[in-house]
Amino acid sequence: MVVPGADQDRHVPQLLAQLRGALDGSGPALLPLPADSAAAERLRGAAHPGLPVGTGTALVLATSGSTGEAKAVELGGAALTASAGATAARLGGHGRWLLALPLEHVAAWQVLVRSAVAGTEPVVAPAGDPAALPAAVAALSGGAGGGGARYASLVPTQLARALEHREAARALALLDAVLLGGAAAPLPLLERAAAAGVRVVRTYGSTETSGGCVYDGWALDGVEVALEPVGGGPDDDDAGRVLLSGPVLATGYRGRPDLTAEAFVQRAGRRWYATSDLGRTDAQGRLSVLGRLDDVVVTGGRKVAPLAVERVLADLPGVADALVVGVPDPEWGQRVVALVVPAAGGAAPPLEVVRAAVRERLGAPSAPRDVLVVEAVPVRGIGKPDRRAAAALAAHLLAPPS
Repeated sequence: MVVPGADQDRHVPQLLAQLRGALDGSGPALLPLPADSAAAERLRGAAHPGLPVGTGTALVLATSGSTGEAKAVELGGAALTASAGATAARLGGHGRWLLALPLEHVAAWQVLVRSAVAGTEPVVAPAGDPAALPAAVAALSGGAGGGGARYASLVPTQLARALEHREAARALALLDAVLLGGAAAPLPLLERAAAAGVRVVRTYGSTETSGGCVYDGWALDGVEVALEPVGGGPDDDDAGRVLLSGPVLATGYRGRPDLTAEAFVQRAGRRWYATSDLGRTDAQGRLSVLGRLDDVVVTGGRKVAPLAVERVLADLPGVADALVVGVPDPEWGQRVVALVVPAAGGAAPPLEVVRAAVRERLGAPSAPRDVLVVEAVPVRGIGKPDRRAAAALAAHLLAPPS
C-alpha cells in the first residue's frame, strides 16, 4: 500500500490502523512516499513496484540518500516490533509518544510502531515549530494511553531550537525521555538540555536496523555490536567499522540482492549489518561513533576522523556549532578545515587556539589548518550535516579572489 507523503501527518490514526495490520500480517505492507515529488518518484523506482513483497515485510522505507542512490529498505514486522519492545525495556516501560518528525524517516515510523505495540496513539506536533511543543506535551496526558510514561523522538536541530524557546524547553522537561538521533549531538547541546531538566537518550542506528538500536553507547537487549578492522579508517588502532546484529535487522534492499549481500554479511554464523561508520568501544563495551568511513580526511598520509575534531571544537568557548571537512590541497592532499558558527554575541576562537586544543587531544595531523566563520553549517533533511555542501563551501571561501 502506497502512503502519499502529502497526506501522512493529517491521517495518523488511519496510518496507525494500517500499520497494525502490516505488523501482524493481516494487511499489506506500507510504502511511505516523501512529500517532495521528485524524491517520491525516485523511491517509487527504487521500490520496484512489480516485485512481490517479501514474507513478513511490514514497511518499505527509503534510506537517507547520503550516497546519492535511492534504496528501499524492507523491514519485517518482527524486526520493527522487536525494536519497539527493546526500546520499552530500556526506557522502563511502554508509554505515549510525541510524533514530531516527518514520516519519511524511520524514527518517525518507530514512534508509530511503539504506539501500535503499546496500544496508544501519538500526539502530532509540527516538526519545525517549537512553539507547538507545550500544547502537544500537555495533550500526551489525555486520550488513549494517557497518564503513563511520555516520550518524544527528536533530532539535534529540533532540540536546539526547543531549548531556545522557554516554554518548549519546560515542556520537554516534563517528558520521561527524549530520544535524540539522526546526527551527532554536540556536548554543549547535551549540557544545555541537562541544565533544562530534559532527559536525553542518545540513539544510534539506521533504517537498516529499524531505527536506533544503541542507546547512550549501549546496545539494546538482543542487539550486538562488533568492530571490524578497515584500511581506510583514522590512525587509531582501536577504531573499526561498526557491525550490528540482532532481531532488529532489515530483510534487505528491495530488488537489490547485490547491495543486500554487501551490507548484510555473515560473521561466525551470525547475520550482521555492516555500517559505513567508524567506531570504538571502551573496556566496558560502550560504543563511541567516530563518523562515517567516507568522511575520513587523509592529510599528509595521515587519516583524520572529522567527528572527533568536531567534538573538541564543541568544547571550546565561543563555538555554537562546527563542521570539519577535507579540502583538496596540492601539498597535503587534503587540508583539514573547520567551519565554525560563533556563539550568540561572541566570537569564534582564533586558529591558534583551535589548533592547540585539537593537537593536545587528537594529535597534530587532526588540527585544522583553517577556521572559517559561517552563520550556519550546511545541513540536509531534518538536520543531518551536509558534508559535501560544507566541503564545497569551504573550498569556495578559501579560493583566492579572481
